[in-house]
Amino acid sequence: MLQETAFIKTRLQSGVLECALCGEVDHHSARALREKLDTELFMHRPRLFLLSLEHVSFMDSSGLGLILGRLNVARELACEMRLVHVGERIRTILSLAGANRLQGLIVEDEEEAV
Repeated sequence: MLQETAFIKTRLQSGVLECALCGEVDHHSARALREKLDTELFMHRPRLFLLSLEHVSFMDSSGLGLILGRLNVARELACEMRLVHVGERIRTILSLAGANRLQGLIVEDEEEAV
């Protein structure tokens, strides 16, 4: 069951699955969020997976693990994954963790976001 502090909004259109993480993505919410995202990915098998971080108010290392794990699932499904609407705070976390060097993870700038 999702904690009240975090939830996901999803939208599927023309083979593009957009999931917006909302709230605090931490060790308390990561497992439920991961299960929900995996269910959406395996159920719809999109060609493009957009993970929006616009409404994330807090993210710790569990959130980073959540993102990187979904990258592996997307690769398994031959699906392109993009992070969209990434704020400066989360962009800094991703950069410090070296996520910008991961092949296949695209972090779009605000002006590029679909």
